[in-house]
Order: sequence, then C-alpha cells, then structure tokens
Amino acid sequence: MRDWITRGFRAIYERVLRREISGAPSHVAIIQDGNRRYAQEHGAEAKDGHEAGAETTERVLEWCAQLGIEELTIYAFSTENFDRPAEEREHLFDLLAEKLYEFADSDRVHEDEVNIRVLGQTNRMPERVQKAIDYAQRHTAGYDSLTLNVAIAYGGRAALLDVTRDVAADVDAGALEPESVDVETIESRLYHGAMRKVDLIVRTGGDERTSNFLPWYANGNEAAVFFCTPYWPEFSKVDFLRAIRTYEAREASWRQTRAQRALALVRALGDEVQGRRVLDRLGETLPDDEPVAEETDSPAD
Repeated sequence: MRDWITRGFRAIYERVLRREISGAPSHVAIIQDGNRRYAQEHGAEAKDGHEAGAETTERVLEWCAQLGIEELTIYAFSTENFDRPAEEREHLFDLLAEKLYEFADSDRVHEDEVNIRVLGQTNRMPERVQKAIDYAQRHTAGYDSLTLNVAIAYGGRAALLDVTRDVAADVDAGALEPESVDVETIESRLYHGAMRKVDLIVRTGGDERTSNFLPWYANGNEAAVFFCTPYWPEFSKVDFLRAIRTYEAREASWRQTRAQRALALVRALGDEVQGRRVLDRLGETLPDDEPVAEETDSPAD
C-alpha cells in the first residue's frame, strides 16, 4: 500500500515539475556516486551496486532524449578509481566493456541517434575495454542528435596537464608560437576536441563536491550544480527534473542580473535608444514598469 502511494505521489510530482520547466540545458554532466554504498545498504556486493547504477545510466540517457538535451557526460571511471581493490576494478572493467558494446548495439541508441564518445586516458585501460571503446565510437560516429560522453580513466587535472605538455612540446619543437595559444588551441587538444560548455553538473550520493570533473568546461562556464542524496541506482526522473529546475532558476537569476546591469547602463548613458540596443544584444527587454532614465546634465556641464 505504501509503495503504491509513493509511486502515485512521484507521478503527480513529476507532472508538476514538467509544467514548471520551460526548457532544458544543452549539456548535463553527472557524477554517479553511491553505487557501493547502495550495495552495502542492501546487503549486496559492490559489483551489484555498479550493475544497478548502469541501469540508471540507461534511463537517464532516455530522459535526455525525451527532454531535448543535446549532450550528456557521465563520470564512469576516474583516475582515482585505479586505486580500488583489484577484484572490484576487474569487475568495473568487465562492466564498462559490456555496457559499451550493449549501448553501441542498442536499438534506442540508434533510434535516438546517440553519438558515443569516450574521454580520458584510455590507454591505461585493459585491452578488452579499449576494444569496446573503439567499437562503440565507430558504430555511433555518424550520429549527432545526442552526444553521450563517457569519462573513463578521466581526471580534470590530468586532462589539463596532458594538454599543457602537448602544447609545450609543440612550442619547443617550433611547431607552435606561444602567442598563438588561445582557448581554441586548448579545446582542440582536450580529449576528443571541443564539446559544449557544461550547463549543469549533477552529483548523487550526498557529497557536495565536483571531484575534479570537467574543470575547463564546467568551472569556466560557471555551471549550475545540483547535489542530491539518493545513491546513483536510486536516482529517479523526479530527481533529474529537480536538477533541471535548479538550472533554470540559475539561468533566470543570471538573466535578471544582466538586465539590471543593462538598465544601470541605460541610466548612466541617459540614452534610451542606445540603452535598448544594449538590452537587445543581451536578448533582454526592459520590464514594462521600469522607466528609462531621462536625459540629465553631465557632471562636467
């Protein structure tokens, strides 16, 4: 009886959230935390938690396609995960390979035209995982409706360090002029080249930190962040919609801030026409009840 009530409440809440959300971020990045703790609380082994988490990943990919999200990045295996016990590591390697093959052959992936890309120091992974990575990328390379980035053997600092070494080597060899190094240079050398700026980071499992995840694309873009307590295998569509609502609230706040700054500029200029041009460039309009500054004498007059 209680389960039925809970499901009914979630269904109602999901409909409410859908009505509150007017759009969706272009790029969502997720730190899938809590698989092992989920397994422990259910009296299971760590591998069972990871397998349950893999099922959640499949559902989230489906939600992204439904909502029109263009890019999803999941933190599947960090550089720190190499320090885990050998038995757990080997199971993770097996699961990663299995799921990459499974995703690449999935009817839904092909129907939704999902392009699978893998980010990270993949040369550190066992041969079976590297073969699965190659298979998944080759079999979905022609798609561009939704991009799924799978971060494997990934660490944000390691990625930036690799780019720094690469740029330094080219400068030392005379193939690159130091003054020509710009944002595009860095992005073109990051794993798989440029991706969309991260709009929203989601972390499950209760911890409130971003764990060295996509610093160039997330921190540089001041992405919205949503922390939630459910372990990754428990992450629901309601949780996902709440995360998107957080993103929309932040975007609305930024739009208001930009409009307020533009209004201040209008008043400083005392020029309604020029002020409205500034607002138009920002994609904003003056509120109906907000008067434009009248012309005033300049301090020098």
